Amino acid sequence: MAFWNPWRGCHRKSEGCRYCYIHKGDARRGVDTNMIIRSERFDAPLEKKANGDWKMKSGQIVYVCFSSDFFVEDADPWRPEAWQIIRQRPDLHFLFLTKRIERFTVGLPEDWGNGYPNVTIGCTVENQQRADERLTLFSTLPIVHKNIICQPMLEAIQLEDWLKSGEIELVVAGGESDRCARPLDYAWIVDLHDQCQRQNTHFEFRQCGTHFIKDGKCYTLPYKELCRQARKADINL
Repeated sequence: MAFWNPWRGCHRKSEGCRYCYIHKGDARRGVDTNMIIRSERFDAPLEKKANGDWKMKSGQIVYVCFSSDFFVEDADPWRPEAWQIIRQRPDLHFLFLTKRIERFTVGLPEDWGNGYPNVTIGCTVENQQRADERLTLFSTLPIVHKNIICQPMLEAIQLEDWLKSGEIELVVAGGESDRCARPLDYAWIVDLHDQCQRQNTHFEFRQCGTHFIKDGKCYTLPYKELCRQARKADINL
């Protein structure tokens, strides 16, 4: 596993961004998240050791733009170069998440075709409105590996219509982490799990919310328990 942030910074896009960890972390450091900056290690996947070996070893999953959004508007001048780097490392698998799937075609490589086989794109949807908007488009796009990310999940979401094609490889669900976080109801998670099970789609319950409702009772969980309690539920597919 490796991380690559060719640029950093982002703008809040929709309801799920309210308590964004990037904005919160930057605020503590006095950094303006809304200033999108090209990274000094933009070409990190192409870096080599003194002996000529890749610093990012072959076969790794590379998590891209986890301090930004790959399709953020400010990065339009740099994205073609980022795609070129991805093309030069077919031995790595690049994964990124986006709330801006409507900008997918901006700067898309001419040789994209039906998609690069070493790229997974996760479309983030936090409520039914965003699911309807984004997945209607996402379902039409030429992408080899597609995931749906329901995190933070702000309400019950019906995804089953978009799972029937078999194109979605994984659905990830999780709650919001913040003392003011909006609650996550475990019933929503179970319902989403059941939708995935009916459509033979992989499912991962990644984390509880800070405020977590189960059987009608609301619990406040410490940060270290969010992922542990989700794993304890043992409902991944």
